Amino acid sequence: MILLSSIINQFKDRFFRRYKNTLLPSHRRALRVMEQCRQEHGPHMLARCTGHECKKQIYILHSCGHRSCPHYQNHENDQWIENQLSKRLPARYFLVTFTLPEQLRELAWKNQKIIYSLMFSSVQETLKTFAGNDRKLGGTAGFTTILHTNTRSLDYHPHIHVVMPAATVNLKTALWRVKDSGYLFNHKALAKVFRAKLLQTAVEHGLEIPGTCPKQWVVDCKDVGNGDKAIIYLGKYLYRGVIREEDIMHCDDGHVTFRYLHAKTGTYRTRTVTGEYFLYLLMLHVLPKGFRRSRCYGFLHPCSKKLIIFLQLVLRFNPLTRFNPTL
Repeated sequence: MILLSSIINQFKDRFFRRYKNTLLPSHRRALRVMEQCRQEHGPHMLARCTGHECKKQIYILHSCGHRSCPHYQNHENDQWIENQLSKRLPARYFLVTFTLPEQLRELAWKNQKIIYSLMFSSVQETLKTFAGNDRKLGGTAGFTTILHTNTRSLDYHPHIHVVMPAATVNLKTALWRVKDSGYLFNHKALAKVFRAKLLQTAVEHGLEIPGTCPKQWVVDCKDVGNGDKAIIYLGKYLYRGVIREEDIMHCDDGHVTFRYLHAKTGTYRTRTVTGEYFLYLLMLHVLPKGFRRSRCYGFLHPCSKKLIIFLQLVLRFNPLTRFNPTL
C-alpha cells in the first residue's frame, strides 16, 4: 500500500511551486500534518507489557488526526452514526441532494467560507418553507445536512446531502404529522427556490454572479425508507479524507494513479495525474478552519434532545429497532 505521506514528501515542493498563488494557510497546514502521519518522527504511543517477567515495549504509530487524512477515524464515525440513528422517528425518510452548478464552482472556490455557509442557510430556508407550506405536513421540519465537495474522481463538486423524515411537529400544539407516500417535494420546485435564495444572499454579500449562471439547477430527492442506510452511508465518509490509501494504485515517473468506484456502472475506474496535481485535487476538499461539515436543523437540532425523546415516548418508537415505513 502506498502511503499518502510518502506522496506528499515526494511532490510537495513541485506542488508549492506550481500552486503557490492559490494556496491557503489551511492547505499548507494539512500537507504539513499529513506528511507526518504514521511516520516514525510523527505522533506515536508507547505500549508496555505490565507482566512481571516481560518488560517489552513497542511504539505504535498514530494517525495525524487531521480531518482530511485518509485513515479512518472510527470512533468519530461510529459516534456520529449512533447519535443520528438514536434520533430517528417513525416516518418515511428522504435523501435530498442540492448541487451547486459548474458555472459557480470557481466563485465557490475563491469564497469557500461564504458560499458554503450560504449553501447551508439556503437549504435550511428552502426545506423549512416547503415543509411549512405543505398541506399534509404544515409544521416545523427536522433534517440533517452534510457538505461534500468532491466527486468520486476527486474533482471539485460542492453539494449538500440532506437526510430528512417526511414529518413535522407543531411546536405550539405538539401535533405530529407525517407524509406516508413515497413523494416528499417536487425536485424542480426545490431547485428553483434554492437557486433564488442562494443567488440573492450571494449578491447581498457583495459577490458577483457570473453571467453564465444557468437558470435551471439540479436537486435530487429520493425515498430511503427508514433512513438508517442513508445515515450509515453518509456517516462513513464524514470523518475521513476524500481518498483511501488502498485506492492509490501506483506512484512512478512523476505520476499518481488511483482508482474510484464509478457511480453509474458500479465498477472501478482508474485516473492518472501528475503528483503535484494529485495533491492539488486533495487540497480542493480541505475545508476552511473551524468549518463544520455536518449540521442539524429543526426538531433534529442538538438543542431539541428533550423534544425528540418526548416524541419517541408518545409515539412508542424505539429508534434502535428496524422500522418499516410502508406498514
